Amino acid sequence: QVQLVESGGGLVQPGGSLRLSCEAFGFTLDYYAIGWFRQAPGKEREGVSCIKISDGSTYYVDSVKGRFTISRDKAKNTVYLLMNSLKPEDTAVYYCAARYSYCSGYPETYDYWGQGTQVTVSS
Repeated sequence: QVQLVESGGGLVQPGGSLRLSCEAFGFTLDYYAIGWFRQAPGKEREGVSCIKISDGSTYYVDSVKGRFTISRDKAKNTVYLLMNSLKPEDTAVYYCAARYSYCSGYPETYDYWGQGTQVTVSS
């Protein structure tokens, strides 16, 4: 069964850090791109970052550049999103998603989705 499972969300103070994980089951990530998206209440789903597994190329939305880092561990079939210097506006449900081959900023082009993990940045 094809499945993406996110973990690592939680409550953190502004300026803090979290690392999200996205583990794939039922397929190998080697030929896929993994995107991280987030959705805050009342807002549309937003692309945050993406990594093309085959060559490690990465993409970030401007609002997280310099603060977030996406990486992959092929042996663990897992992608990570390290989030530093978190801000209240980063509060959202974070989803990872997989699509074949290359990254895209359009969520409708992704084939598989995780269940989401809540990230709350608040003092």
